[in-house]
Amino acid sequence: MSWDIDRVRDELHKIDYRRKKIKDSDMFETVEEVFDYSTLMILYDLFNRGVLQVMYGVVNSGKEARVYWARDRSGLDLAVKIYLTSTSEFRRGMMTYIVGDPRFKVTSGKTRDIIYTWARKEYSNLVKAYNVGVRVPKPITVKGNVLVMEFVGVNGVPAPLLKDYTPTDINEFFKVLMDYVSKLYCKARLVHGDLSEYNIMVFNESPVLIDFGQAVDLAHPLAEELLVRDVKNLLNFFSRRGVETPDLEEALQWVKRGEG
Repeated sequence: MSWDIDRVRDELHKIDYRRKKIKDSDMFETVEEVFDYSTLMILYDLFNRGVLQVMYGVVNSGKEARVYWARDRSGLDLAVKIYLTSTSEFRRGMMTYIVGDPRFKVTSGKTRDIIYTWARKEYSNLVKAYNVGVRVPKPITVKGNVLVMEFVGVNGVPAPLLKDYTPTDINEFFKVLMDYVSKLYCKARLVHGDLSEYNIMVFNESPVLIDFGQAVDLAHPLAEELLVRDVKNLLNFFSRRGVETPDLEEALQWVKRGEG
């Protein structure tokens, strides 16, 4: 079943009605485990402003967030990433990447505040990557725990992940990926932090980098360690598929020179 502004309004009315029947402390029920009252209010605002016209089913689901296929008023395909606010499972992991990044601060220890900061962080990282020419889902807007961006795929079917699809020209694919890592480092001053075949999509035989929540500014104390891990992941993956790859130190030097 799809979502539009009328359905969101109906869900808000239902919750308001239930609030009159039960204590506020019991009002942690979510719709599809993600649409709590605050999230519904955010969605209502996005529908009301025309950012969204209709939202269809889940196209990707994890413990941290769900991604929905949606469309705006012009019919443009969008991805709506909604971070779960009813779980604190990822709180500690998120803080590792937030603390030490000079761009973001968490003013309280509440799970919702941390997740809101995480969503803003992912949006900001996508903007920086997009602006330096790295192929990422084009960021549209962020509010609370809801991130809206370009949908990478066709008619609600997401492009495959690199782990599930081998590009036709895998050597060229590897070169483009390394160029993106270099642009992130030298131009955007970012390190992705979790780059692997699990968060690289293949769209029109080209790489699209996703999941930028954990990406950090170069001033972050773990930036260099994360860069090494990212590059090592790529080298290991592509060497196993027959690509002639440089050694780790050579690859790191190339990334930091920014000559791509």
